[in-house]
Amino acid sequence: MLLFLKSIRSRSVNHQNHDHQDQLEFKSYSCRDATTTCSSSTCVSLTVWRKSLIFCCKGFTVIGSDGNLVYRVDNYAGRRDQTILMDGSGKPILTICRHKNLKLVDNNWFIYEGEVLGGHDYTTSTKTSSSRKKPIFCVKKQMKILQSNINVLAHVYYHGISDKRYSYIIEGSYANRTCKVLDAKSRNVVAEIRKKQAVAGGATFGLEVFVLDVMPGFDSGFAMAMVLLLDQMFS
Repeated sequence: MLLFLKSIRSRSVNHQNHDHQDQLEFKSYSCRDATTTCSSSTCVSLTVWRKSLIFCCKGFTVIGSDGNLVYRVDNYAGRRDQTILMDGSGKPILTICRHKNLKLVDNNWFIYEGEVLGGHDYTTSTKTSSSRKKPIFCVKKQMKILQSNINVLAHVYYHGISDKRYSYIIEGSYANRTCKVLDAKSRNVVAEIRKKQAVAGGATFGLEVFVLDVMPGFDSGFAMAMVLLLDQMFS
């Protein structure tokens, strides 16, 4: 896998054919996982590749256990304060925006349904650019100096941080690709990021390719949004 990723980076021009070939090659790798923490009957297991299929663009490619493209992020480069998660066909599902204000330290991110444009505005055939969407979730990065539990990475709130109680908590280490999203009330794990294990005698997977397990009843798109947020927070 390491050689495969290196070969991807060294490719140039004629990117349309290369993008298609990249997707076919990555599909063959995505299903080769020697160990797993859940079966298809209990959760959704996605292979996440920290690379866009679009030439000269950073992003993510997410493949399902059947080898099909499930999610993609192709607009990551140059718009770090706003990231759009799309399904496999390119339809926007969620937009992640970093909150902007005059503070020196701002650790809040907002998640919107669908696509929003500059200034968190959105337009449709019946609405003007002055229309605004409200975020469905707010994610606050936890400052290590302010907490006793250094294992906590972030808290997830419904609608905004004005809510006193957070709904989910993210723990672990994104740098090591070992994170868990837990329900704040029950402490049950609803999603988990883990390293992708290499097949015995096969390729070695690095940090660029990992697994996202999503438990039953939890939205896989929202779980992938957590991955994008953690990547922005800790990369």
